[in-house]
Amino acid sequence: MSMLSSAAGRSAQPGSLGGVVRRIGAAADALLTYLERRAAIKTLRGLDDRALRDIGISRCQIEAAVGGALNPAMGKLRSKTF
Repeated sequence: MSMLSSAAGRSAQPGSLGGVVRRIGAAADALLTYLERRAAIKTLRGLDDRALRDIGISRCQIEAAVGGALNPAMGKLRSKTF
């Protein structure tokens, strides 16, 4: 019984397995975010100039639009969907 209570009171070590798992999760999330952005950029680049104008961006603004620089509220939407 004392073994359980002493183990429960210890904090996780910085190099513990939990830290490694969090780092792997953060790296996986960053990779997925990067891949999603690249796919969105590729899709938008495939549109003609008229379609881009219809959604309110020009060809030179595609990367900024995907990154949320043109409308910061759009960047917040991504974090709420997951």
